Amino acid sequence: MTQPVLRSIIVGLGCALPKRIVSNADLEKFLETSDAWIVQRTGIRQRHIAGEDERTSSLATQAARAALADAGVSAADIDLIIVATTTPDYTFPAVATQVQADLGNAAGVAFDLQAVCSGFVFALATADKFLASGSHRRALVIGADTLSRILDWQDRATCVLFGDGAGAIVLEAREGKGTSADRGVLTTHLRSDGRFRDKLYADGGPSSTGTSGRVRMQGREVFRLAVTMISDVVEAAFAATGTTPEDLDWFVPHQANSRIIDASAEKLAIAPRKVVKTVDLHGNTTAASIPLALNVARDDGRIKAGDLVMIEAMGGGFTWGAALIRW
Repeated sequence: MTQPVLRSIIVGLGCALPKRIVSNADLEKFLETSDAWIVQRTGIRQRHIAGEDERTSSLATQAARAALADAGVSAADIDLIIVATTTPDYTFPAVATQVQADLGNAAGVAFDLQAVCSGFVFALATADKFLASGSHRRALVIGADTLSRILDWQDRATCVLFGDGAGAIVLEAREGKGTSADRGVLTTHLRSDGRFRDKLYADGGPSSTGTSGRVRMQGREVFRLAVTMISDVVEAAFAATGTTPEDLDWFVPHQANSRIIDASAEKLAIAPRKVVKTVDLHGNTTAASIPLALNVARDDGRIKAGDLVMIEAMGGGFTWGAALIRW
C-alpha cells in the first residue's frame, strides 16, 4: 500500500528572450558557414543574443516575474530560489540573490547551481528534495544563461550552436498518494563523470587564467556519448515509476542539436510526435533550454494538465540527468 507523499507541482511557467535575433544568414556575413550547413548539422535556424543592457540576472528576473504571474503568487510566497547558470553576472554574488533582491523577496534562501546544460534538471531535482522534505513550500527554479558572452565568434564549431535566454517555473509542495498517477515531480535521476572534462569546457576561470575563458568542444565525441548517457537516465526514470515510453505524453529534451534529440528519441522508442523541439528558434540556450521548450509547448496547447512529461539534459563535465513529471 502506497503512503502519502509531498510532491513538487509545477504551478507556473515563464520565459525571457533577448530582443536581438541572429539568423544563420547573419552568421554567414563573418563566418565560413551557410544556413544550409547549420540547419543540416544542428536544426538551428536562429538564436537570441543578449545586448549590452541584457544580463543573465535581468533575463532570469524577467522569466521569474512571468512565472510568478502565471502561478498567481507573489514573490513573498517563495521561500526557495535556485538559478541554474554557467554565465553569472559576477564571480560572486550568486545570480539567485540578485533575482531575490530584484523581486523584493527578503526571506528564504537563494543560490546558484552550476551543471552547464544539465543545470535546469539538477536545479529541479534539488528544489524537489527541499519541497518533498517539508522544509520549504514554494520554489522558484530558473535556468538562465548568456553563453554568447564566452563564445569564440571565430570558431564555427561552437558559435553557431548557442543562444541566450531564461526560463522559470514555480514549484509548490502538495500532498500526493505516492503513485505515478500523482501530479508533480515523480522521480529524478542525476549523473556526472569528470573524466570527460576535455570534451566540452571553457578554457579559463578565476583560479586558472583569471578570465572567463571561451567554450571549447569536441563535437563528434559529445554526440557519440550523449545518446548513451541520456538513455541511461531516462530509462532509470521509467523503471523507477513503472512507466514506459508508450505511457509518455511528451519528451522535452535539452535543445542542443536536432540530430541528438532525434537519435535519443529513436533509441528510447519514443514516437517522434511526442518530441518537443524548439532548437530551430532558440539554438542551445544551455540551462534555459528545457524551461523555454516547456513554455512553448504549454502555451501552444500541447502540454496539458495530467500529461506525463519527461525532461532530460546532458552538459559539460560531463553531467546528465532526467526527471519524469505529471503535469
